[in-house]
Amino acid sequence: MFAQLVEYLQYPFVRYAIIVGVLIALCSSLLGVTLVLKRFSFIGDGLSHVAFGALAIASVLNLSNNMLLVLPITVISAVLLLRNGQNTRIKGDAAIAMISVGALAFGYLIMNVFSTSSNLSGDVCSTLFGSTSILTLTSGQVWGCAILSVCVIAFFVLFYNKIFAVTFDENFAMATGVKAERYNLMIAVVIAVIIVLAMNLVGALLISALVVFPALSAMRIYSSFLKVTICSAVLSVICALVGILISILAGTPVGSTIVAVDVLMFGICYLCGMVRGR
Repeated sequence: MFAQLVEYLQYPFVRYAIIVGVLIALCSSLLGVTLVLKRFSFIGDGLSHVAFGALAIASVLNLSNNMLLVLPITVISAVLLLRNGQNTRIKGDAAIAMISVGALAFGYLIMNVFSTSSNLSGDVCSTLFGSTSILTLTSGQVWGCAILSVCVIAFFVLFYNKIFAVTFDENFAMATGVKAERYNLMIAVVIAVIIVLAMNLVGALLISALVVFPALSAMRIYSSFLKVTICSAVLSVICALVGILISILAGTPVGSTIVAVDVLMFGICYLCGMVRGR
């Protein structure tokens, strides 16, 4: 098996898949802790379904680079979701439910009515649950993912103190002069970017797992925000790497395999937390 793995690693597309998978897992885990603590975990589901709808429109329009349409629509939806969830009678979870169900329904309807593909069910399934497109990445796509990932990591590092403040006590942060609404908006935009990046890796329906599971696993072991964030990032990268390697060797779906490894890791961390008395 080791010799087979070494042989596979000789191919550029395998190395590209590993690089992109690790970067996406790292970015997802950094803000996952914040979303879990703010009780906003399902924002990933809402935005992933919006991205699915935008991807359906892009496929019907035969766009050569669907990111040009999917990314702006997802970012705008993240902004609207945040503002509507805070400023109207439609609060957080209800707004997410409306957006996710509506976008998913319209996306599937558009693909059925306008698509000319001979394998519509296969296209929908690969979009929802991930596909082998992660193994057909070009060097340009890898560089694009790397640039966006660096931007996400830089945002988290530069604004770590502000993110910490608005995560634990938003009202106190506002009283001390922190523009909480501005940083919440920035977090929403960054999450939208992460969702779009993760579409090809795990699919629209499994994206939340990359955001939620590493954070919950780390919380079983540590209690401080910094330690949980670092542990979440490490666990997420390990799970993504192991999941991709298992998928390549066993021929299993990439996204489902990564999520399955995340679930097993959560079980291990849960047991470790019980042993430590947490």
